[in-house]
Amino acid sequence: MKTIAFVTYPGLTALDLVGPLTVLDPLSALLPDEFRTVLVGEHTGLVSSDTPLRIAASHTFDEVPEPFAVVVPGGLEPTIEAMSDERLLAYLRRAGETAEVLASVCTGSLVLAAAGLLEGCEATTHWAFLDLLEKFGAKPVAKRWVSDGKAFTAAGVAAGIDAAFHLAATLAGEDVARTIQFGIEYDPRPPFGPLNWEDAPREMWQALRADALREGTAEAPDLARKLGVAAS
Repeated sequence: MKTIAFVTYPGLTALDLVGPLTVLDPLSALLPDEFRTVLVGEHTGLVSSDTPLRIAASHTFDEVPEPFAVVVPGGLEPTIEAMSDERLLAYLRRAGETAEVLASVCTGSLVLAAAGLLEGCEATTHWAFLDLLEKFGAKPVAKRWVSDGKAFTAAGVAAGIDAAFHLAATLAGEDVARTIQFGIEYDPRPPFGPLNWEDAPREMWQALRADALREGTAEAPDLARKLGVAAS
């Protein structure tokens, strides 16, 4: 049985978790003898997200020590804090020894990188944080999603859905992935068309990034130094 473990921690971005979960969980229904999906966390109580939605893990870290695949969602300040959460990092390092897939969405790749699991790998994350991957030995790539060995990383938030379909096809074949795509009717047509990156609100995101890094490393001076966060 191949267990796909979605990691939970307080303050994560809800869509980073729910989007890929909606794509990959049907594998357990379509191929019940091959796959199961679980949510893992330090405990099984409710944790907050970046929305009013609260999330409860189905299993603790100790109950799923060797998953086949790990998926780490991202966020802002809480994800930066998670980069110095030794309980979470220890779980990822332990799982990384045997897991065949190390996946992330948005800044979740920074957590994988902080655990030392992306060194030498091409990887991506939210565009406003992309350069930080290099500080942990990863090779930043500005793409919607990146696959390098057992590392599957997605760019910001909604990109996790696209990456999850690629992962579903890799694990179970394109026919199964297309069946899931029809099942959730994934045929995106954003009302304003594709993004024009020349119009990206870079100044606003520079401020959001600075706040997230400063607040997220307030109790982690070593991480602050590594990320180049100036002392206040």
